[in-house]
Amino acid sequence: MKKQYNISPRSFWIILLLLIAVMPNPSSAQDDTDAVRSLSDSAKTSRVNVHFQATYIYQYQPAFHAAYTGINSLQSAMDKENSITSTLFLGVRLWKGAEIYINPEIAGGSGLSGAYGLAASTNGETFRVGDPAPTLYLARGMFVQTIQLGPDGDSYIPEGANELGGSKPNNYLRLSIGKMSLADIFDKNAYANDPRAQFMNWCLMYNGAWDYAANLRGYTDAIAAVLQQGSFTYSAALAAMPMVANGEALNTNPSEEYSINAEIDKAYTLGLFNRKGNIRLLGYFNDGDMGNYAQALQHRDSTGLPDVISTRKYGRTKTGIGLNIDQEIGDHAGLFFRAGWNDGKNETWCFTEADEVISAGLSVKGAAWNRKDDNIGAAFDINGLSQDHRDYLAAGGLGFQLGDGALSYANESALELYYGYKPLSSGIWLTGDYQFVLNPGYNSARGPVNVFSFRLHVEL
Repeated sequence: MKKQYNISPRSFWIILLLLIAVMPNPSSAQDDTDAVRSLSDSAKTSRVNVHFQATYIYQYQPAFHAAYTGINSLQSAMDKENSITSTLFLGVRLWKGAEIYINPEIAGGSGLSGAYGLAASTNGETFRVGDPAPTLYLARGMFVQTIQLGPDGDSYIPEGANELGGSKPNNYLRLSIGKMSLADIFDKNAYANDPRAQFMNWCLMYNGAWDYAANLRGYTDAIAAVLQQGSFTYSAALAAMPMVANGEALNTNPSEEYSINAEIDKAYTLGLFNRKGNIRLLGYFNDGDMGNYAQALQHRDSTGLPDVISTRKYGRTKTGIGLNIDQEIGDHAGLFFRAGWNDGKNETWCFTEADEVISAGLSVKGAAWNRKDDNIGAAFDINGLSQDHRDYLAAGGLGFQLGDGALSYANESALELYYGYKPLSSGIWLTGDYQFVLNPGYNSARGPVNVFSFRLHVEL
């Protein structure tokens, strides 16, 4: 039985009230101040900044039909879970172009069924953590050096979380080293990239076929470089893999395990409509102590079931690619599209059990109905497995996330709809969210599944 943990509602509301109490009280002229920034303001350069976020998510899943249920299945009985994350963002400027960012973070709670049973898991703020009690850890701790390239001038970058405001070169080389999330650099998307403010589903917030190097909390030790040249951005990173699948400890010995990621990003403007967009091509190569699905079918345990763990061997690899597009379609609306593929021969190691994905959606800002800080989104996702991966699950094998004991294979599909509402001028957002999942765990003998969610997000 998976251990479940529910955060005390009383504790949560006490924390929230304390946060609201320390929020600044904006004046009635704040909107005008934000809308027009004076030249003197734009010349300011932050030396130190401090920001904070807290996100609470409650999810309710009604009971659904399942012909059978396995160890790693999404449980068919009614389930309700909640989660909370709290992050402190600290930034310090050392010298020109040199910055340090440190992010202590607390996370607690659980996804539905402990975040098992779905590739398209429904809460991007939870992961497969053995003990979901609130835990303090270092999310990010990195040094960043930005080097100006050429005389093409600077632009003002406003201050934000992990962003020291000030003048930044238009063309640059940025080097980062330390603990970070690869999702801060790669696979970024204007409309589907943040489960705290946008879509919550794992396969909508990122490319589900990208088995990005990370520990069970989503972070890794890495060296990364970003080259900005005109409308092109080139990114590359060498990152540590977890020592075991979905593990907490990272293996920092690159002779044993490592991940290489590279991406090209082209910013463009559609001439006919004068609408901005980005197209990105991502490639990755993971090398680690992985098991092989085909070999596992030949290595049965004492019960006669295949066991991918027994076939783990250093030097096993996973290769994948991803396409990512975001496109403005109006003053207050945009579309996104992602497609991804990985070879699916060796076991999923870090993110989610999806080998082929397509996702697309629409996001509309509330300015269209005089609610400039509100947002509405609708998107869908379709996932598939390689032949070796599906054969392994059909024979009763377990991945680190999936395993119904059998498999009537079908593509897993998810639909998500949300509305984000900002009731005050302070940094509070309330979101109502609905998700519909067809063929959970790629199994037509189970589901469909309905999930209703409420999200409260606070920023300071």
